Amino acid sequence: MSTAEHHESNQAEEMIRVDFDDRVMIITLTRPNALNALCKKLIMQLNSALDQAENDTRIGVIVITGAGQAFAAGADISEMKNLTFAEVAEKDFIQPWERLSRCQKPVIAAINGYALGGGCEMAMMCDIIYASETAQFGQPEITIGTMPGAGGTQRLTALVGKSKAMELCLTGRKIPAQEAEAMGLVTRIFAGADLMKETMATAHKIAKFSAPVVRMIKEAVNNVAEVPLVAGIRSERRLFQSTFALEDRKEGMTAFLEKRPAAFKNR
Repeated sequence: MSTAEHHESNQAEEMIRVDFDDRVMIITLTRPNALNALCKKLIMQLNSALDQAENDTRIGVIVITGAGQAFAAGADISEMKNLTFAEVAEKDFIQPWERLSRCQKPVIAAINGYALGGGCEMAMMCDIIYASETAQFGQPEITIGTMPGAGGTQRLTALVGKSKAMELCLTGRKIPAQEAEAMGLVTRIFAGADLMKETMATAHKIAKFSAPVVRMIKEAVNNVAEVPLVAGIRSERRLFQSTFALEDRKEGMTAFLEKRPAAFKNR
C-alpha cells in the first residue's frame, strides 16, 4: 500500500510527516529545530492524521516518532508564555492533546531522544513505548513555574507508582531510558540504529492479527485504569465472549488445529 493510495500529498503538513508501510501509519513529528516542541498547529495536524488512521480500515497500527534529536521536548513555551488563566480556562487549553489517548487502534511510540514534559505525556498516551539507548524522559514543568497538564501526574503515577512519580514531578529530574524501563515507563530499549526496525516489526506483527480482536484487547487493558477490578473482569469476559461472533475467531482456532497460518479477514 503506497502513500499515494492513502494520501494525495503531505506537503501542506509542515509539522508532521505521514508515511505508510503496509498496514502501519508512521507519523513523524518534524520540528527538529525546536526539538519537536508541541504547538497548537502540530497538535491539529497530528489529530487530523489520527482521524485519518482511525477511519481507514487498511491501517491496523499507528507508530509515532520524532525527527532529529527528540521525540518531543515539551510544549512550545513561546506559544504559552503570555496566556492568561482566563484564556486557558475558557479554551480548555491542552484538551485537544487527549485525542491521542482515545485512539481505538494500537499506537506505538518510538522515542529516539528527549521525551520531556508534553513529550513524555504524549508517549504515555500511546500503548507501547519503545526507546533508544540515548532517550531521556521527564516532567520538568516545575522548573518553569507550572505543572504537568496533559496527564503527566495521572498516567505517570499509574505506570510507576506514587513515590517515583512524585519525585519526577516535584524535582523535574530527567531520567535515562534504562531507568525509565526499570520503573515501568518504557516497554523495551534498543540501540538507536535498531529502534525503528524493531518498532516496525512489532507494528507489523500486531497489524496482521484480527482488527476487531486487537480493539477489544486494547479496550480491556485500558479498563484497568478506568473501572474497579470486578467490573473490569466482567467487561473482559464479555469482550472474550464477543470474539465468538467473529469469523476471525473461528478461522484462528481452525488454523491452529490444522497447523497452518491463520488468514484473518478483520470480521
